[in-house]
Amino acid sequence: MLTPRKKSIIIKTKGIHETDTGSIQVQVGLLDKQIDELTAHLKKHPKDVHSRRGLLKMVSKRRKLEHYLAAKAAK
Repeated sequence: MLTPRKKSIIIKTKGIHETDTGSIQVQVGLLDKQIDELTAHLKKHPKDVHSRRGLLKMVSKRRKLEHYLAAKAAK
C-alpha cells in the first residue's frame, strides 16, 4: 500500500505543479508504484486471487490512461 509520503514524492516528480493530483501523468505514476508493490506481494502469496484481480484491474486502467496520453500527444 502506498503511504502518503510515497504518494507525495510521486506527485512532486510527475505533477505539473505542487497540488497536481489528478493529471494523467500522476495517475499513471501512482498506478505504476501500486502495481510494483502488488506484484511483489503476489510473488510471496501466489494463491491470493483477490489481490490478483485487483492487479489486473490496475493494469487495465493504466493501459487505458497510457493510450489516452498517446492519442492526446499525437494531436
